[in-house]
Amino acid sequence: MKTSNLIIAILTSLCIVSCAHKSGHNKPQMSSHSGNSEVSNTQQSNVTRGGQRNLNVTVSNNRGDKNKLDGSKIFAKYNTAVFMVFTSDGYNGYQGSGFFINSDGLAVSNYHVFQGTNIGAEQIKLADSDEIYKVAEVIHRDADEDFILFRVGCSNTNYIPIAKYKPQVGEKVYAIGSPRGLENTFSSGEVSQWRDKNLMQISALIDHGSSGGALINEYGEVVGITSGSFADGSQANLNYAWSIDAVKPYVQGH
Repeated sequence: MKTSNLIIAILTSLCIVSCAHKSGHNKPQMSSHSGNSEVSNTQQSNVTRGGQRNLNVTVSNNRGDKNKLDGSKIFAKYNTAVFMVFTSDGYNGYQGSGFFINSDGLAVSNYHVFQGTNIGAEQIKLADSDEIYKVAEVIHRDADEDFILFRVGCSNTNYIPIAKYKPQVGEKVYAIGSPRGLENTFSSGEVSQWRDKNLMQISALIDHGSSGGALINEYGEVVGITSGSFADGSQANLNYAWSIDAVKPYVQGH
């Protein structure tokens, strides 16, 4: 067995809990709309509902002491780039998180937040608005590295630039997501270890509903997608996130 596969098997055996859909924070059932394009494990989904596709993102390299931001500045700058996601399988409702990576509504979340749900039944609530938005297009999804790249039907969105480099073990990171439905909760921690090419263990607190939230370095760049925590009864603060590098092949960086 390859090392990466062995690591994933070990993580699974320790009962890693993803922080939304599969074991998520249930919400009352939401009204279904006409959309019925289920996001599945086996099909490439390219659902277009009008509008223009813009896959351009900013890939940033702000590394250096002079460019470090403290937590309050990170939150003030990027709070409105992170949003709440509500999905439905037609019977139950679930809640997760997501964030924008360009100003034209290009967004990222965990695939498991949308897995088995119907495109058109989701509701996306921005942090600075009570208006509800929909997924306009699913561009790519990956069950193995647990991400979905999609476009929300809105424009002029605040967004987080993508980090050029992965954070090193011990580097400070900040998480913004909506655990237990508590909209855009902020937490901080460090990168505890890399467990696979694109899987990092972190000490930043996350919980059910945080899935798909943004993990940001101290230079104001998104480095990961918060995804879950260990549920083996340990009191240690063991959480994990997928590297934003998994998304890079599907966008146009500059």
